[in-house]
Amino acid sequence: MEDIALDAAKKTAARTAVDQWVTEDTKILGIGSGSTVVYAVQRIAERVWKEGELTDLICVPSSYQAHHLILDYNLNLGDLDRNPNIDVAIDGADEVDRHMVLIKGGGGCLLQEKVVASCAKNFIVVADYTKNSIRLGEQWCRGVPIEVAPMAYVPIKLHIEALFGGEASLRMAKVKAGPIVTDNGNFLLDWKFIANREYDWDEVNRAITMIPGVLETGLFVNMAQKCYFGMADGNVKVQNK
Repeated sequence: MEDIALDAAKKTAARTAVDQWVTEDTKILGIGSGSTVVYAVQRIAERVWKEGELTDLICVPSSYQAHHLILDYNLNLGDLDRNPNIDVAIDGADEVDRHMVLIKGGGGCLLQEKVVASCAKNFIVVADYTKNSIRLGEQWCRGVPIEVAPMAYVPIKLHIEALFGGEASLRMAKVKAGPIVTDNGNFLLDWKFIANREYDWDEVNRAITMIPGVLETGLFVNMAQKCYFGMADGNVKVQNK
């Protein structure tokens, strides 16, 4: 029953965000990754194919999953080479704190997701109520994902642990033997930071990004404009920057 309630919450959040942010003035739309974004794409496709709206909308994907979602729903597929200026990007999150700092990358697409979000005039997050926290780490216990060059993962792991404590571990595949490999051919570290420690996430993000071999972190700081959380009672909670 809880899974059904979560799916309903995700769907409500996604559809609400799409209807408020994707208008006839929206020409280029960034499409994020994850389970909640599927409902956003479904709503966009409804408006295109059933309601006759948004016929010129171009969708720019942030992952292999998003690329195929766009094709599966027969929407116009774009890319950053031709469409570098995005009007709105809609994506999910693994956790959102009270300051609108996000942890993303549970699905391994953080680098492309952050690039697409950074190109958008408006970055909108959709999620269910389990992703809404006061502090990072309250709900999401798998740490901050960090995409790294494969040859550098050991020194990066040691560097992060020396700087900020906690433990960074290489994300291993479930079916494939060995580590997860991202869409970009890199490895992922999951850094489990120290619970209940006050971190300046902007500072942490900058410091980790500066370590040689780090491609990107799953900390999205000062990026999201609004977050839409589908609640258990069927309502949508909106959090502003």
